[in-house]
Amino acid sequence: MNDQNTFGYSVGNTLSGALARNRVLRNTFALLALTMIPTILGAWVGVSTGFSFFRTSPFLGMIIFMGVAFGFFWGIEKNKNSGTGVMLLLGFTFFMGLMLTGLLTHTLQFRNGAQLIMMAFGATGLIFAGMATWAATSKSNFEGLGKFLFVGVILLILASVANIFLHIPALSLSIMVIAVGIFSAYILYDVHRIISGGETNYVMATLAIYLDIYNVFTNLLAIFGIFGGEKD
Repeated sequence: MNDQNTFGYSVGNTLSGALARNRVLRNTFALLALTMIPTILGAWVGVSTGFSFFRTSPFLGMIIFMGVAFGFFWGIEKNKNSGTGVMLLLGFTFFMGLMLTGLLTHTLQFRNGAQLIMMAFGATGLIFAGMATWAATSKSNFEGLGKFLFVGVILLILASVANIFLHIPALSLSIMVIAVGIFSAYILYDVHRIISGGETNYVMATLAIYLDIYNVFTNLLAIFGIFGGEKD
Protein backbone atom coordinates (compact mmCIF):
# COMPACT_ATOMS: atom_id res chain seq x y z
CA MET A 1 0.00 0.00 0.00
CA ASN A 2 2.80 2.38 0.88
CA ASP A 3 4.57 1.66 -2.41
CA GLN A 4 1.38 2.31 -4.33
CA ASN A 5 0.78 5.57 -2.50
CA THR A 6 4.36 6.66 -3.08
CA PHE A 7 4.11 5.76 -6.77
CA GLY A 8 0.81 7.59 -7.13
CA TYR A 9 2.17 10.66 -5.38
CA SER A 10 5.27 10.63 -7.59
CA VAL A 11 3.24 10.38 -10.81
CA GLY A 12 0.83 13.08 -9.64
CA ASN A 13 3.72 15.33 -8.72
CA THR A 14 5.37 14.80 -12.10
CA LEU A 15 2.14 15.52 -13.97
CA SER A 16 1.35 18.66 -11.98
CA GLY A 17 4.93 19.89 -12.48
CA ALA A 18 4.72 19.30 -16.23
CA LEU A 19 1.38 21.12 -16.41
CA ALA A 20 2.79 24.06 -14.45
CA ARG A 21 5.83 24.29 -16.75
CA ASN A 22 3.63 24.12 -19.85
CA ARG A 23 1.43 26.87 -18.42
CA VAL A 24 4.43 29.11 -17.77
CA LEU A 25 5.75 28.45 -21.28
CA ARG A 26 2.36 29.14 -22.87
CA ASN A 27 1.85 32.36 -20.88
CA THR A 28 5.40 33.47 -21.66
CA PHE A 29 4.96 33.07 -25.41
CA ALA A 30 1.57 34.83 -25.30
CA LEU A 31 2.96 37.78 -23.35
CA LEU A 32 6.05 37.83 -25.58
CA ALA A 33 3.80 38.24 -28.62
CA LEU A 34 1.95 41.05 -26.82
CA THR A 35 5.20 42.92 -26.11
CA MET A 36 5.70 43.40 -29.84
CA ILE A 37 2.81 45.90 -29.92
CA PRO A 38 4.29 48.52 -27.53
CA THR A 39 7.74 47.91 -29.03
CA ILE A 40 6.50 48.75 -32.53
CA LEU A 41 4.50 51.69 -31.17
CA GLY A 42 7.54 53.02 -29.32
CA ALA A 43 9.69 52.64 -32.43
CA TRP A 44 7.11 54.52 -34.52
CA VAL A 45 6.92 57.35 -31.97
CA GLY A 46 10.71 57.50 -31.78
CA VAL A 47 11.26 57.65 -35.54
CA SER A 48 8.43 60.20 -35.93
CA THR A 49 9.78 62.52 -33.24
CA GLY A 50 13.52 61.90 -33.62
CA PHE A 51 13.79 60.84 -29.96
CA SER A 52 17.31 60.23 -28.70
CA PHE A 53 19.19 60.06 -25.40
CA PHE A 54 22.47 60.00 -27.27
CA ARG A 55 22.38 63.12 -29.44
CA THR A 56 24.46 65.39 -27.20
CA SER A 57 26.61 62.84 -25.36
CA PRO A 58 26.68 59.10 -26.12
CA PHE A 59 28.22 58.31 -22.72
CA LEU A 60 25.65 60.37 -20.80
CA GLY A 61 22.91 58.83 -22.93
CA MET A 62 24.16 55.37 -21.99
CA ILE A 63 24.04 56.29 -18.28
CA ILE A 64 20.47 57.59 -18.59
CA PHE A 65 19.40 54.54 -20.56
CA MET A 66 20.89 52.14 -18.01
CA GLY A 67 19.26 54.05 -15.15
CA VAL A 68 15.79 53.90 -16.74
CA ALA A 69 16.22 50.25 -17.78
CA PHE A 70 17.33 49.09 -14.34
CA GLY A 71 14.49 51.08 -12.80
CA PHE A 72 12.07 49.06 -14.93
CA PHE A 73 13.88 45.83 -14.02
CA TRP A 74 13.51 46.60 -10.32
CA GLY A 75 9.82 47.45 -10.67
CA ILE A 76 9.04 44.36 -12.76
CA GLU A 77 10.87 42.09 -10.30
CA LYS A 78 9.00 43.58 -7.33
CA ASN A 79 5.61 43.23 -9.03
CA LYS A 80 6.16 40.06 -11.05
CA ASN A 81 3.24 38.25 -9.42
CA SER A 82 0.65 40.92 -10.20
CA GLY A 83 -0.89 42.75 -13.12
CA THR A 84 1.33 45.72 -12.27
CA GLY A 85 4.33 43.65 -13.30
CA VAL A 86 2.75 42.97 -16.69
CA MET A 87 2.00 46.68 -17.20
CA LEU A 88 5.54 47.64 -16.23
CA LEU A 89 6.88 45.05 -18.66
CA LEU A 90 4.77 46.49 -21.47
CA GLY A 91 5.94 49.99 -20.50
CA PHE A 92 9.53 48.78 -20.65
CA THR A 93 9.01 47.33 -24.13
CA PHE A 94 7.59 50.68 -25.28
CA PHE A 95 10.73 52.33 -23.91
CA MET A 96 12.90 49.79 -25.73
CA GLY A 97 10.98 50.58 -28.90
CA LEU A 98 11.92 54.24 -28.42
CA MET A 99 15.53 53.19 -28.06
CA LEU A 100 15.41 51.72 -31.57
CA THR A 101 15.02 55.24 -33.00
CA GLY A 102 18.65 55.83 -33.94
CA LEU A 103 19.17 52.43 -35.55
CA LEU A 104 15.87 52.51 -37.46
CA THR A 105 16.38 56.09 -38.64
CA HIS A 106 19.86 55.21 -39.88
CA THR A 107 18.61 52.07 -41.62
CA LEU A 108 15.70 53.85 -43.30
CA GLN A 109 18.16 56.22 -44.94
CA PHE A 110 19.17 53.32 -47.19
CA ARG A 111 17.17 52.79 -50.35
CA ASN A 112 16.40 49.25 -49.17
CA GLY A 113 16.03 50.19 -45.49
CA ALA A 114 12.54 48.74 -45.05
CA GLN A 115 13.70 45.49 -46.65
CA LEU A 116 16.69 45.30 -44.29
CA ILE A 117 14.37 45.72 -41.29
CA MET A 118 12.12 42.92 -42.51
CA MET A 119 15.15 40.71 -43.19
CA ALA A 120 16.45 41.28 -39.65
CA PHE A 121 12.98 40.62 -38.22
CA GLY A 122 12.64 37.40 -40.23
CA ALA A 123 16.14 36.19 -39.34
CA THR A 124 15.46 36.90 -35.66
CA GLY A 125 12.23 34.92 -35.88
CA LEU A 126 14.06 31.97 -37.42
CA ILE A 127 16.75 32.08 -34.73
CA PHE A 128 14.11 32.21 -31.99
CA ALA A 129 12.15 29.32 -33.50
CA GLY A 130 15.31 27.25 -33.94
CA MET A 131 16.62 27.84 -30.43
CA ALA A 132 13.22 27.32 -28.80
CA THR A 133 12.77 24.05 -30.70
CA TRP A 134 16.24 22.92 -29.69
CA ALA A 135 15.51 23.71 -26.05
CA ALA A 136 12.21 21.82 -26.21
CA THR A 137 13.52 18.70 -27.94
CA SER A 138 17.08 18.32 -26.67
CA LYS A 139 17.87 15.98 -23.80
CA SER A 140 20.94 18.04 -22.90
CA ASN A 141 21.16 20.14 -19.76
CA PHE A 142 21.94 23.76 -20.60
CA GLU A 143 22.00 25.08 -17.03
CA GLY A 144 25.80 25.47 -17.02
CA LEU A 145 25.59 27.70 -20.09
CA GLY A 146 24.30 30.63 -18.06
CA LYS A 147 27.59 31.45 -16.31
CA PHE A 148 29.55 31.59 -19.56
CA LEU A 149 26.91 33.71 -21.27
CA PHE A 150 26.78 36.15 -18.35
CA VAL A 151 30.55 36.65 -18.53
CA GLY A 152 30.21 37.15 -22.28
CA VAL A 153 27.59 39.86 -21.80
CA ILE A 154 29.77 41.71 -19.26
CA LEU A 155 32.69 41.66 -21.70
CA LEU A 156 30.41 42.88 -24.49
CA ILE A 157 29.21 45.80 -22.35
CA LEU A 158 32.78 46.77 -21.44
CA ALA A 159 33.86 46.56 -25.09
CA SER A 160 30.85 48.63 -26.20
CA VAL A 161 31.54 51.36 -23.64
CA ALA A 162 35.22 51.43 -24.62
CA ASN A 163 34.31 51.73 -28.29
CA ILE A 164 32.23 54.84 -27.57
CA PHE A 165 35.59 56.56 -27.16
CA LEU A 166 37.73 54.44 -29.48
CA HIS A 167 35.44 54.44 -32.55
CA ILE A 168 37.06 51.33 -34.08
CA PRO A 169 34.83 49.96 -36.92
CA ALA A 170 36.32 46.45 -36.75
CA LEU A 171 35.64 46.29 -33.00
CA SER A 172 32.06 47.46 -33.54
CA LEU A 173 31.45 44.73 -36.11
CA SER A 174 33.06 42.09 -33.88
CA ILE A 175 30.83 43.14 -30.98
CA MET A 176 27.73 42.85 -33.16
CA VAL A 177 28.60 39.39 -34.47
CA ILE A 178 29.49 38.06 -31.02
CA ALA A 179 26.33 39.62 -29.55
CA VAL A 180 24.16 37.75 -32.07
CA GLY A 181 25.83 34.50 -31.02
CA ILE A 182 25.58 35.16 -27.28
CA PHE A 183 21.94 36.26 -27.25
CA SER A 184 20.92 33.46 -29.61
CA ALA A 185 22.42 31.06 -27.06
CA TYR A 186 20.59 32.96 -24.32
CA ILE A 187 17.28 32.17 -26.05
CA LEU A 188 18.18 28.49 -25.84
CA TYR A 189 19.16 28.87 -22.19
CA ASP A 190 16.11 30.89 -21.13
CA VAL A 191 13.56 28.67 -22.88
CA HIS A 192 15.27 25.60 -21.40
CA ARG A 193 14.98 27.13 -17.91
CA ILE A 194 11.20 27.32 -18.32
CA ILE A 195 10.92 23.79 -19.66
CA SER A 196 13.13 22.39 -16.88
CA GLY A 197 11.29 24.31 -14.16
CA GLY A 198 14.15 26.69 -13.42
CA GLU A 199 11.94 29.72 -14.14
CA THR A 200 8.39 29.58 -12.80
CA ASN A 201 7.26 33.18 -13.31
CA TYR A 202 6.09 33.98 -16.81
CA VAL A 203 6.61 37.75 -16.44
CA MET A 204 10.31 37.34 -15.64
CA ALA A 205 10.62 34.64 -18.30
CA THR A 206 9.11 36.99 -20.87
CA LEU A 207 11.47 39.80 -19.86
CA ALA A 208 14.51 37.55 -20.27
CA ILE A 209 13.52 36.20 -23.69
CA TYR A 210 12.38 39.64 -24.89
CA LEU A 211 15.84 41.04 -24.14
CA ASP A 212 17.43 38.11 -25.98
CA ILE A 213 15.30 38.69 -29.07
CA TYR A 214 15.77 42.47 -28.93
CA ASN A 215 19.54 42.15 -28.87
CA VAL A 216 19.60 39.60 -31.67
CA PHE A 217 17.38 41.83 -33.83
CA THR A 218 19.27 45.07 -33.26
CA ASN A 219 22.67 43.54 -33.92
CA LEU A 220 21.48 41.69 -37.02
CA LEU A 221 19.93 44.89 -38.36
CA ALA A 222 23.16 46.79 -37.79
CA ILE A 223 25.16 44.06 -39.55
CA PHE A 224 22.72 43.97 -42.49
CA GLY A 225 23.00 47.74 -42.76
CA ILE A 226 26.79 47.55 -42.94
CA PHE A 227 26.92 44.84 -45.60
CA GLY A 228 23.62 45.27 -47.45
CA GLY A 229 22.65 48.92 -47.18
CA GLU A 230 22.11 50.54 -50.58
CA LYS A 231 22.76 54.28 -50.68
CA ASP A 232 20.98 56.54 -53.12
